[in-house]
Amino acid sequence: MKELLDYAQEHADEILQTLRDMVEIESFSSDKGGVDTLSAYIRDRLEELGAQVQTVSQDEAGDHLIADWGDGDEQVLILCHMDTVWPAGTLEERPFRIENGLAYGPGILDMKAGIANSIHALKAIRSLELKTQQRVRFILNSDEEMGSPTSRQLIEQEAKRSSHVFCLEPGAGPTGALKIGRKGVGMFQVKVTGRAAHAGNEPEKGISAIEELAHQVLALHGFTNLEIGTTVNVGVMQGGAVRNQVAPNAEAMVDLRVATAAEAERVTREILALTANLPGAKLEITGGLNRPPMEKTPATGQLLEWARKIAGPLGVELEEAHVGGGSDAQFAAAAGIPVLDGLGGVGEGPHADHEHISVAALPRRTALLASLLVGE
Repeated sequence: MKELLDYAQEHADEILQTLRDMVEIESFSSDKGGVDTLSAYIRDRLEELGAQVQTVSQDEAGDHLIADWGDGDEQVLILCHMDTVWPAGTLEERPFRIENGLAYGPGILDMKAGIANSIHALKAIRSLELKTQQRVRFILNSDEEMGSPTSRQLIEQEAKRSSHVFCLEPGAGPTGALKIGRKGVGMFQVKVTGRAAHAGNEPEKGISAIEELAHQVLALHGFTNLEIGTTVNVGVMQGGAVRNQVAPNAEAMVDLRVATAAEAERVTREILALTANLPGAKLEITGGLNRPPMEKTPATGQLLEWARKIAGPLGVELEEAHVGGGSDAQFAAAAGIPVLDGLGGVGEGPHADHEHISVAALPRRTALLASLLVGE
């Protein structure tokens, strides 16, 4: 819708300022105070636009927000997360800056640009006195980067009440492709108990938990099959206490990525069935699939084609991509609801020091979301 694009481009500086405001409020997942400060800022901005906002209080994680805007018996659900992977103090090292048409800052792409798009999409619709096709319900959660432990149930519940879901995670790559497929994400913890002994005097009396864990790491990495998109990564290991002791304890944290539900079930079963190699060593493996795989469905394909027709007049070409990272869109997709994921910022470097967005793409993505909500 050209008038929405014109409006967004005329107010591009405002959108960028909103984004800068949020980037300069650090909101590391484990920093409840920081996330709550950001949620208060977002709540104020949404209420200024006439949204009805509820705060879902949390004891440890930051508070979640649920916001309703517009009218209608049916609802479209918009998913955003307020938390980032960047601890407090990162902003001092890497402050917000603009360089060669790119804006940099911690969390700018993942996913504060998507939140800025959402706020200004509503503002554009309201300013132009347009109407959305359905009531818009937002969930802005505080724990996505931790696997959404306190918000998953809320997302699944609201997704089932929605005709479709828009997730404002960043688009894929420099073109901002929509993420039509995502790998499922599994999280496992491996704990090994051995027996301590003096490493010099009587090592034969010990059982090395570290040695046993090394066997398990090799077995776990053996499940990787790049041809079908399955990867297993032991990302964290720790064990033992001192150099001259046979280590009595060791543990590891394991990441699993799979492309299909069937593969997720198979690999999870085999990981949990692993047994100890060393006589006397005890092995405990816990965990499972955190985010189910998101596979392209006919309903999602139809939603994508509809979105492409709306995006065309805005000069936005919506490519599609399959990615390995997880998002809350997977919970909605697992409930059988059509999802468009990756409608947020266009840029590169999520979770990386060079994280950035295209400044020029910011108003276009705002106009795209507004046009999808209006349906024209």
